[in-house]
Amino acid sequence: MILADLPELLEAMTATNLEPWQASLAQQVHKKLAHPHGDMPVWIEALKALPQIAVSQSDLAVCVPSARCAEPLSADCRTRLRRSLQALCPWRKGPFDLFGEYIDAEWRSDWKWKRLHSHIAPLKGRLVLDVGCGCGYHMWRMWGEGASRVLGVDPSRLFLVQFEALKRYLGPAAAVHLLPLAMEDIPRGLHAFDTVFSMGVLSHRKDPVDHIRALHEALRPGGELVLETLVTQGPAGSIFQPPGRYAMMRNVWSLPTPGTLEYWLQKSGFSHIRVVDINRTSPTEQRTTAWMPFRSLQDFLDPQDSTRTVEGWPAPLRATVLATA
Repeated sequence: MILADLPELLEAMTATNLEPWQASLAQQVHKKLAHPHGDMPVWIEALKALPQIAVSQSDLAVCVPSARCAEPLSADCRTRLRRSLQALCPWRKGPFDLFGEYIDAEWRSDWKWKRLHSHIAPLKGRLVLDVGCGCGYHMWRMWGEGASRVLGVDPSRLFLVQFEALKRYLGPAAAVHLLPLAMEDIPRGLHAFDTVFSMGVLSHRKDPVDHIRALHEALRPGGELVLETLVTQGPAGSIFQPPGRYAMMRNVWSLPTPGTLEYWLQKSGFSHIRVVDINRTSPTEQRTTAWMPFRSLQDFLDPQDSTRTVEGWPAPLRATVLATA
């Protein structure tokens, strides 16, 4: 049930620039899954309990990717659907609409997509990599834009199971794949992808420049990088390294200024670098919902000054940068 599409992906790698990864990929995946999360049996049972529903229409080129059926669901079917999906909480990325069951995730991921969509190269016919893809919201938007194949990597087991639930209804035959891996698991020097997305990942890397170099090596010459990350304000060359937590996150290592980020990209071999958006994350874009009932951004900001985190640092500011390999 999990990663049933892996054989198709492996076969599709033959005679492409992904072929050097073909021999090791299955072993990598099996090794990762050999040590599952303690809640994995619960999540797998929820996945198995999803009802069989004949999908009459799926719409992925909209802000809320959706699946529809010709007839209204029975009360029992809807209850089973809702119970299974809620067993996979928390849902971090979304929203989704499955037969009228609205998954109101923590992040309004459609807002991020709207900010960058008009700036990126058209995805039609492109091989796409999404690094740190979460449950796959943006991958479905990429497929809806006509990408030829979309690969996502994210080590979270819960995100993998959520993706498998979504794929059952949004597109079981779609060439959209989530691998429970990290960017570090992708062989260097593939130069295979037409577009690579890395969104919300860079600030969590101990060596951000090496991450950027790895992204460059994943792209074919002339391919496009879409990089979105936390930044700080200040002159080129400046970096803010939180001495402790940042917005209650333990794993934020460095926040460059946009100018510093551009310099890192240039030194890593990228050209035509341009900052297309700078946006301060608001508690209406990242928030607690019924599908993510835990603390969210509002709880991580100073209650007296929303421009500061609870630690006293500037509130999260995100930049989207495009560059050419």
